[in-house]
Amino acid sequence: MTKIEIGQISGIGRSLFVICLLAGAVVTATIHHPAGIIAGAVVGIYFLFAIKVVQQWEKVAVLRLGRYVGLRGPGIFHIFPIVETLSAYVDQRVRVASVSAESTLTRDTVPVNVDAIVFWLVWNAEKSILEVENFIDAINMSAQTALRESIGRHELAQMITERESMGRELQSILDEKTNPWGITVQSVEIRDVKIPSGLEDAMSRQAQAQRERQARIILGQAEQEISNSFVQAAAAYAENPVALHLRAMNMLYEAVKEKGAMVIVPSTAVETMGLGGTLATASLGGAKP
Repeated sequence: MTKIEIGQISGIGRSLFVICLLAGAVVTATIHHPAGIIAGAVVGIYFLFAIKVVQQWEKVAVLRLGRYVGLRGPGIFHIFPIVETLSAYVDQRVRVASVSAESTLTRDTVPVNVDAIVFWLVWNAEKSILEVENFIDAINMSAQTALRESIGRHELAQMITERESMGRELQSILDEKTNPWGITVQSVEIRDVKIPSGLEDAMSRQAQAQRERQARIILGQAEQEISNSFVQAAAAYAENPVALHLRAMNMLYEAVKEKGAMVIVPSTAVETMGLGGTLATASLGGAKP
């Protein structure tokens, strides 16, 4: 809130004061009597304290002999000095309040430090002036209390993964409390949730163990799928020996086709599959002319 003290003087008031003094001095010089400058000073002082200016985004309450008579602004207006006074000027733009809760226990008894920001504005300047002494302090204290209460109702995992829902809950709680003051809370954002370093290391190890467990499960599933494929292939080769021989020949060919490769095969396997001629041909084909 932009606070302007009751007795602050506007730029227009200063200008009128100077003009009145100059006019009084001219009159005094003309009639050769000090009444002119005295009258100019009196009128100038009146304008100095009577003319007020309120910015486009501000409102101010006028009190006449201590009783509320209405709001003024934005723009220029006039009051009767001494009889009428002004409240602090109320800024009606959207403002931000930063709140924090340190070493607050969650529902699962974990101490956390939470930082949040509250976006709020004054929608009824009359209520905010007349019904609460210092609404900025009231907003800050209410937001901090609501934040601590919300932390106590949530577990640590919820606070880390569900920040948006927690912010909406805080916004609803604060808005319900501040609306009678002429203030609305537009949104609350949780900026940071800090946990003790020891607990952070423990959670990191737990997450690492969980990932390793998941990797082992995936590896076991892959081994099972591979074994099932081998079973199906074995059943197919058992019903067709020629296919098995062709597969064996292809494997031997792939092994010896590279230059300088050597494969030792039992003679019984060669005789069984009739690969003697095939291997000789492959060796001759790979030899230099």
